[in-house]
Amino acid sequence: MQDTELFLSLAEIAGVFVGFGALIAVRSAGTSEDYGVASVGIVVWCGILVILVALVPVALSRFDIPGHALWVACSLIALAVFWIGNEVVGRASRELQALKAVYKRRTRVWVEVVSAALWAPMTVALAAIVLGLLPDQEPALYFASVVLLLFMDAWLLLLLVFSVGRPQPASDSAELPATGGSSA
Repeated sequence: MQDTELFLSLAEIAGVFVGFGALIAVRSAGTSEDYGVASVGIVVWCGILVILVALVPVALSRFDIPGHALWVACSLIALAVFWIGNEVVGRASRELQALKAVYKRRTRVWVEVVSAALWAPMTVALAAIVLGLLPDQEPALYFASVVLLLFMDAWLLLLLVFSVGRPQPASDSAELPATGGSSA
């Protein structure tokens, strides 16, 4: 496989995001606040997801799996890890469930729209590979999917660092600015 170095580089970048998430968690020194725990957890999960999805083609290519079969296998694994993993993380994290419950509707919709602008084309690209719609573009589609997932993690890390859209106490009736958002 010719793109091994590119995938390894993406995995390394995602590893840095996982490290930043861990560093933020350590600097927060045991925060019990749902927002902090859930936000760090989401950044770390998404970073681990990028690492897994980036390394799948590198690992599977070692088995001499031919072109289309390689990209279909990688895409199926990526889709399964993304969708099933997100469901498991969402159900297993008490903090994430609590965070979703306290977000103002406007903030949550804004965050989900921006996130969907990244995960939706990722999913479409992976589905196109599985369906064999663009056989000559499969490596490029898979690479684009990994990059979109990395961008989503960068987006979540940025929101965490700036704590944009932190849920406000019920007594605070001030609306968030139109350019503000919140982490997943």
